[in-house]
Amino acid sequence: MSTQQLDTTRLEAYLTANIPGFQGPLTAEKFAGGQSNPTFKLTAGDTSYVLRRKPPGELLKSAHAVDREFRVITALWDTDVPVPKTYLLCEDDDVIGSMFYVMEYKEGRILWDPLLPEAADNTERGAIYDAMNQTMAALHNVDVDAVGLSDFGRPGNYFERQTARWSKQYRASETQHIEAMETLMTWLADNMPANDGAVSLVHGDYRLDNMMFHPTEPRVIALLDWELSTLGHPLADLANQCMAWMLPRDGAIKGLGGVDRAALGIPGDEEYIARYCERTGRDGIDNWNFYLVFSLFRLAAILQGIVKRAEIGTASSAEAQSRGDAVVPLAEMAVALIE
Repeated sequence: MSTQQLDTTRLEAYLTANIPGFQGPLTAEKFAGGQSNPTFKLTAGDTSYVLRRKPPGELLKSAHAVDREFRVITALWDTDVPVPKTYLLCEDDDVIGSMFYVMEYKEGRILWDPLLPEAADNTERGAIYDAMNQTMAALHNVDVDAVGLSDFGRPGNYFERQTARWSKQYRASETQHIEAMETLMTWLADNMPANDGAVSLVHGDYRLDNMMFHPTEPRVIALLDWELSTLGHPLADLANQCMAWMLPRDGAIKGLGGVDRAALGIPGDEEYIARYCERTGRDGIDNWNFYLVFSLFRLAAILQGIVKRAEIGTASSAEAQSRGDAVVPLAEMAVALIE
């Protein structure tokens, strides 16, 4: 069975037995978009749920960790970080062919375009980005010991470990020689900032379209897609957010490259970073350029993984190849920051 389909007969029986109050008949519809873990809206009677599954088939080691997603979302339920309620994790591949979890379905807005054409005016655009900033700060201020996540990753040397991890993942999914990626892997290893001891829960892919906003208010109601979350350095999330704004408007992933952000009420990097530092008690940021370069490199490595999955037939979106076309431009953009 493909990643586009679910065996709803087997799934309905399993969920009826394991979720209190669950009652069929069950229907499932795959959400459009997304490259990593196929995600479905389940409808059972008058209630809707969301199911995220590991893609079936051959996968890169440590990728598609839906069990980690389930654990972190569950742990954050009673904190200031907005997350859906979780119902169950199923590690039995026999039910639908791969591991999956089920969580609450929330009604809201996914804002795909960072220009925020949905916003009524500049004030609302500014408020939406400030809500993103507030949610990120809330995440990084979580006491990981108090929520039971003290063993969710290895503290210390985060960027050193992440650079090694994504270099290895890139090698495992390499389909062509890309000189800029070779340059970046060397530069990042040689220019690693000293470990400052900062450790927090990090989302790992913090960006606009990985969160759901209230249907009418500039308020985050759910932070989504936790596959890359771990204990790490909080500046990884902040740099990922700011890196996304650097991307061109016409790319597979829309950015704000060349946009007059002030004219639209969208904060500039300095303003956004200062507000984040204020909310997290940070005095400032040294070596900011390193974090941007790392973020561009990591995104390029992630997209290269999508190219490889498309090649072996496990990518969850028909857009996989077009995403892969962004690998070289991203790597070259990062190299331009260090030259």
